[in-house]
Amino acid sequence: MASFVKALPILPIYQALSASFAPLSRIVFYFRRKWRREQFDRGGERFGRPSLERPEGPLAWLHGAGVGESLVLLPLIEKLAARGFNVLLSTGATSAAGAISPRLPAGSLHQYLPFDVPQFLARFIDHWRPDLALVAESEIWPNLFLEIKRRKIPLILVNARASQRAFRPWGWIPYFVESVLEGVDLCLAQSEADAERFSKLGVRHVKVVGNLKFDVMAPSADRNAFASLTARIGSRPVWLAAATQPDEEEIVVAVHRLLAQHYPELLTIIVPRRARRGDEITALVRARGLTALQRSREPQDAPLPAVYIADTAGEIGLFYRLAGVVFLGKSLIPPGGGQNPIEAAKLGAAVLHGPYVGNFAEIYRALDEARGAATIADADTLARVVALLLKDPDKLRRMARAAAETVNRLGGASAAIMAAIEPHIAQLMVETPGWEI
Repeated sequence: MASFVKALPILPIYQALSASFAPLSRIVFYFRRKWRREQFDRGGERFGRPSLERPEGPLAWLHGAGVGESLVLLPLIEKLAARGFNVLLSTGATSAAGAISPRLPAGSLHQYLPFDVPQFLARFIDHWRPDLALVAESEIWPNLFLEIKRRKIPLILVNARASQRAFRPWGWIPYFVESVLEGVDLCLAQSEADAERFSKLGVRHVKVVGNLKFDVMAPSADRNAFASLTARIGSRPVWLAAATQPDEEEIVVAVHRLLAQHYPELLTIIVPRRARRGDEITALVRARGLTALQRSREPQDAPLPAVYIADTAGEIGLFYRLAGVVFLGKSLIPPGGGQNPIEAAKLGAAVLHGPYVGNFAEIYRALDEARGAATIADADTLARVVALLLKDPDKLRRMARAAAETVNRLGGASAAIMAAIEPHIAQLMVETPGWEI
């Protein structure tokens, strides 16, 4: 079976099928918009019809699919803009656009990446004519890479990651993978393990430079909102459960009930991974006999209840600043995957997490070893550790300081990436008369 799959001409089949998808793409877009996964007034971008004009001069194009992938590109965007590049950032998710657009340097542009249909991508690339293309993490789109290669645009994978689970299926289709990745000029991997996997997949030039996530600035917070919430919280003990998923909120509520026996004024803040789940979580909290309030629906300066549900977008920096103890979700219930702890650590939080953090295993391992984070197995353990930290402010400060020092020590990937791509920038300068960076 394996040899049969390997023998199939998968790349031509994939290209033909994806090209034939063009007539159906509008139906897909319609349902995605109905499910609030598309921005209606910018729908043309999904079909390769950009809504902005290309600026004059050199242009660096960076792509990050979701919120996490696009946020890690911010340090590179700033450095490329400082070198004189116009910068275009493309994303796949509307949530990524909402999170990244306010943080882009002045003059940088954002567009949605078209569907992986050859004619859509060709239209997109021909309009923007990038001088350099940088793709973040594990985003490998066959038609995208092939269209970039066809135009001889330098293609660089940055913050490249290939988990063992994602790597294994590629071994069934080596010709397909090699054909797609042979257009990659340079792969800048997060770790030695990632570098080894990309080399086995056929990428010729691979280098380990570290994780860009450590270089991303901590998210900002509205000063007025921070002052208002700080005054409303007053002297109440507070802890935060962030990026929670279904079933994890049930655990968080159980922890609140345990803690409230010793801290009757306790405030538990829940920031769900999906803000649209606010109503669902509110119903859960109230069904367990606790008072709840949604940030998206609260009356002005209403008294804070037992559980405050922060179901608004783009305010995680505010809540990390309000709580010294932070539990990061998508980690207690398998398969999990984890949530990036770097922002919480940079903002002075002691980080708690479950055991299922595969997507961020190395970061959590470093934090755990430095005692800036702790692994939690269940509700009882979570309640005990939160209670310990609330009771002992000195221990809380030591843990938070260890977390901040760890993420600061592991930074520097953006400088290493810029040094690695310098030969490509120099080559572009030589090939483009009158271009000064």
